[in-house]
Amino acid sequence: MKRFVLAALFVAVVAVPVQAQVHIDIGIKLPGPPALIVIPGAPVYYAPQAPANVFFYSQQYWIFSSGGWHVGPTWSGPWVVVEPVRVPVPILRVPVRYYPAPPGHWKGWKRGGPPQWDSHYGREWREEARDREWREREEKWEHGGKKGCPPGLAKQGRC
Repeated sequence: MKRFVLAALFVAVVAVPVQAQVHIDIGIKLPGPPALIVIPGAPVYYAPQAPANVFFYSQQYWIFSSGGWHVGPTWSGPWVVVEPVRVPVPILRVPVRYYPAPPGHWKGWKRGGPPQWDSHYGREWREEARDREWREREEKWEHGGKKGCPPGLAKQGRC
């Protein structure tokens, strides 16, 4: 009986997938922190001079490259692949015009609207407290009529 329990435990441990973050090389090397500009009406920044689709939201960098999303804590990574269902909705609502390197098949899409994501994109994302605090702080900054770069990002050289 003891062997059976141990064997069952082993099978359960091996069979259950582990939510591990695997850091990957996405093939994009930014020479330094990219200059960021706020996207009007959104709590998201973009890097218009970057060689890729680089965004900044909720104190994280987001890159859309080769048809997939990646997130990292700094402009140089380390990068983690993000499942489409977990991409934050504010990122998915960014209009096509703010993607410096849009995929070729986006050319016919309206530049003022968001990309035509499949329906499962962002479905499991939930605004956590830190996301909400970030969004509210950014909205206050934008609605306060202030121009330029918020003090926190300016100190860090992000815009």
